[in-house]
Amino acid sequence: MQQALENIRVLDFTQLLQGPYATQMLGDLGADVIKIEKAGSGDLYRSMTFFNKWIGDGESPCFLPWNRNKRSLAINLKDPDAKAIIYKLVEKADVVVENFRPGVMAKLGLGYEDLKAINPGLIYCSATGWGPDGPYEKRPGQDLLVQGLSGAALASGKHSDGPVAIGTAVSDQLGALHIVYSVLAALIHKQRTGEGQEIQVNLLQSVLAFCMQDFFTVQNTGRSFERPESGIAHPGNGAPFGIYPTKDGHISIAMSPWSKIVEATGDEALAVYDDPQVLFDKRDEIYYALASRTVQKTTDEWLEIMLALDIWCAPVLEQKDVANDPQVKHLEAFTEIEHPRAGKVQVTNIPFRMSATPGSIRRPAPLNGQHSEEILREAGYTEAQIADLKNRKAITIETA
Repeated sequence: MQQALENIRVLDFTQLLQGPYATQMLGDLGADVIKIEKAGSGDLYRSMTFFNKWIGDGESPCFLPWNRNKRSLAINLKDPDAKAIIYKLVEKADVVVENFRPGVMAKLGLGYEDLKAINPGLIYCSATGWGPDGPYEKRPGQDLLVQGLSGAALASGKHSDGPVAIGTAVSDQLGALHIVYSVLAALIHKQRTGEGQEIQVNLLQSVLAFCMQDFFTVQNTGRSFERPESGIAHPGNGAPFGIYPTKDGHISIAMSPWSKIVEATGDEALAVYDDPQVLFDKRDEIYYALASRTVQKTTDEWLEIMLALDIWCAPVLEQKDVANDPQVKHLEAFTEIEHPRAGKVQVTNIPFRMSATPGSIRRPAPLNGQHSEEILREAGYTEAQIADLKNRKAITIETA
């Protein structure tokens, strides 16, 4: 079937997580994504891993998830011929995405003004940690650092825990979403007018925007959130909003009428708390009172009781168990693909459905420079020119 971004070409100068996830999403929708990597070593994420474990023949579990549906050109950007190669590719590109520190691409002669002169309709997106300028311009910007400065780390966990980082790279992934939706908007604008434009996305504002109800409340009520000691799941909410122990695990309970909680437990003594202000003011006391009841039954037993009363609840799963959840299976949220070195690997599937232009996983994450020759041939380079570039190590090529 036709894909939404067919015939859209993206030059991807990004590495690590924020940029690669964004360009992968564009690739999932059919864009031809050419990943421009450092000759020899490639994307920094290729050298990083978790648990000191690697997949298959030395492939990184950090790199593989964010780089499917891309072709890789491994090039030494400091080589005398590198700029000419990039300029040639820019002629037929629709989008450039980069996440170097501010000013790096301009120093290489690859900034927006440089590439706009070659292709006036180019959409050029720069993704940074703190923004392209300002007092933090020269600082390293990274997911955890942004979680701290944005207030997110002090909105999670118990009061006595101190700041608690969210257990996934949320800043990077929110930044990726902002890259994608701004690029898609720019593509629509280009379709209407023929005009390209420059886009600037940063991690800090991406996180701030996703916390907008919290900031709105603090800035407009004059009251700050305070985390309860019980771990109620949002510092502005009262009980029962949180995660509770069961006989064999945990269950999450969201916003639900307290009268239904009383009915579910069968304990009328809990009815004394059935007042909105009390549920907030005494939320620690209430949490522990309810937890002393939930621990008496298994998670499945509570799910049967609570769902019958339309209480908003769900099991709390370990990541190793998520793929076996019936709803996750029904959605086909995970799928299997073949990688030339890692072999068969499980990956998260495209997380939405489109009736006319569905996304698809057409390629696994590439080897570094796997498509260097192919891309240069398409750009008009001869076999002799490609051979010369290889001999001088201006480009590199990895094979399985």
